[in-house]
Amino acid sequence: MGQGQKSNKLVVPEASQAMNQFKYEMANEVGISNQIQGGYWGHISSRDCGAVGGHMVKRMIEAYEQSLAGQQNPQF
Repeated sequence: MGQGQKSNKLVVPEASQAMNQFKYEMANEVGISNQIQGGYWGHISSRDCGAVGGHMVKRMIEAYEQSLAGQQNPQF
């Protein structure tokens, strides 16, 4: 991945490795993991990259909703 163009910063920098692994897990679910060569995503279509990001967000929302369901009085 081209580091020169990356403008997104993680709120918790220590989560970088876990988020990267999560991204590859979602790429596998979407079915594009075989197209990624040595960590290079440049030849993957925008649609496919967007699908990976969309699946990541969907999974994170599901996890957060489950954590809220386990609490009696959720705080925001």
